[in-house]
Amino acid sequence: MNRVQAVVFDMDGVLVESEDLWLRARTEFAASIGRVWTTEDQVATMGCNTAAWARIMVQRLELQAHPGMDEAGVAHEIITRMQALYAAHLPAREGAVQAVRLAATHYRVALASGSPRALGEHVLRATGLDDILTVTLYGDEVEHGKPAPDVYLRVLERLGVHPEDAVGVEDSGNGIRSLHAAGMGIIAAPSPGYALSTEMLALAGAHIHSLTEFSMALVESAGAHRPGQHG
Repeated sequence: MNRVQAVVFDMDGVLVESEDLWLRARTEFAASIGRVWTTEDQVATMGCNTAAWARIMVQRLELQAHPGMDEAGVAHEIITRMQALYAAHLPAREGAVQAVRLAATHYRVALASGSPRALGEHVLRATGLDDILTVTLYGDEVEHGKPAPDVYLRVLERLGVHPEDAVGVEDSGNGIRSLHAAGMGIIAAPSPGYALSTEMLALAGAHIHSLTEFSMALVESAGAHRPGQHG
């Protein structure tokens, strides 16, 4: 019997190449109110839940005194823009759907995303993974988003799997920190154009550049190098 019992996937940057769309939505929003949103700003939001990235945007764009642009207002604006971009074109990451389906033939599979449920459900329906990823949890459904471990620990509770028996697939530093804090095995799958630091890669038990590289051997390797383990 496999030591690993479950594989939990992140969504943005893992299942869909969405980081450029998030960047576009935020850049265009900032420009519409005479502000500038940079790639550095974008990296700070990656993996965060809605409350966290909205707070970051308000701070970095200095919107504290801007009418209607509190955290709730910014979140609504960006989510609306993302829904429109997804409706126009959903950029599924190459190999992602196949990776989830392959994992499901050997392990329990789930989704732990920082995105709001409205966006996540659209992605799962569009990719046909809504019937495969039957356990899903989103960043706005836990008190503390990534890099806190809450979303992963809650998902594992629903699966009935201990963290030491599970592996997560993440593209961002915040996501990898979340997995590490949860005590899970880590597969680092950085989104193209958003490289991970050496520090973050060192936390992972496996590192891939494309989801087409996903395999059972990769999962087992990551599961054998959980946080705190050596050799």
